[in-house]
Amino acid sequence: MTAREIIQKRLNHEGTDVTPYDIHIEPELEKRLAKFYNDPDWRAGKLREFTCSYMNVDNQLLYWIDDKYQKDAYGALWRMDKKPWHLEKPPLGEPTLDGYDFPGPEVFTKQIFENKTEAIKKYEANDEQYRLINMGWGIFEHTWRLRGFENTLIDMIDNEDYYFEVTSLLTENYVKSIQACADIPADAFLFGDDWGDQRGIIFGPTLWRKFLKPCWNKIYSEVHKQNKKVIHHSCGSVAEIYEDLIEIGMDCHESVQPEAAGMAPEILKEKWGDRMSFWGSLGSQGILNDGTPDEIKREIFRLADLFKKDGGYVLAPAKPLVDNMDINRAVAVIEAFSQLAGPLS
Repeated sequence: MTAREIIQKRLNHEGTDVTPYDIHIEPELEKRLAKFYNDPDWRAGKLREFTCSYMNVDNQLLYWIDDKYQKDAYGALWRMDKKPWHLEKPPLGEPTLDGYDFPGPEVFTKQIFENKTEAIKKYEANDEQYRLINMGWGIFEHTWRLRGFENTLIDMIDNEDYYFEVTSLLTENYVKSIQACADIPADAFLFGDDWGDQRGIIFGPTLWRKFLKPCWNKIYSEVHKQNKKVIHHSCGSVAEIYEDLIEIGMDCHESVQPEAAGMAPEILKEKWGDRMSFWGSLGSQGILNDGTPDEIKREIFRLADLFKKDGGYVLAPAKPLVDNMDINRAVAVIEAFSQLAGPLS
């Protein structure tokens, strides 16, 4: 089977002998691994690339204003010279859109219309990999880039009309971008919107259901009209809203952090494994940070076996392998993944 067929089966809750995986590696660690394997093209001989993305919708549109700062399409100022880069000044000092020129859908769909002819050619030429359209930042994340994180949490309580107005406009931008991608022969849209921390939903499930569930319901519906899958990234624990996410049509949660409350893969499989797929579960905070190479390999094979029969799973580290990761731990991940993929052509 092709990598595309394997992931299609997995997301339809069918078992496969080969466990599909996904792995992102920070650049300095990539260099260290190339040195370890004495091969600048080491990935080609070790890892199977299960996915591709030739349409990455930029819904930030950052541009440099000097050597330290960038601005985005919404007018937020970002400091970029430190890691992680962070919001220096949001564009809205008060919870109102009066006098503010909110960027409309055409600002973001322009890039899609300019780039999709070439993207379509690339997708059509690639019969091997599962085809993703990457949609970037999400609704909640955009609300706090407009007002700042703390102000946004306050707005949910004290400025409901403003918050409903903003989320409605953001949803319209998203829907129009999805509609602009209708003729792209991809398999799934990959969204991102971080709702969770280690304990649960940052602002609680009640406010999530009130403000964000209706937005994502509309967005997911547009995706399913195109017969594409919804894959959605959220960090932290989101177990308390899984029933809601299943109801509105999330097909797969990416990337599962197993250390967060209620997110152990055994629990996820038992409670929701027949209705939701999971992408991740290899703990970046735990096993990859403090496990021995042998412990890491055992955990990878355990996760593969857990979902092998019934599918609903793509194996991945919860976060990219970081630049300062111990090289022996990193090699353990690569070697175990290599065994799962079988012989590479």
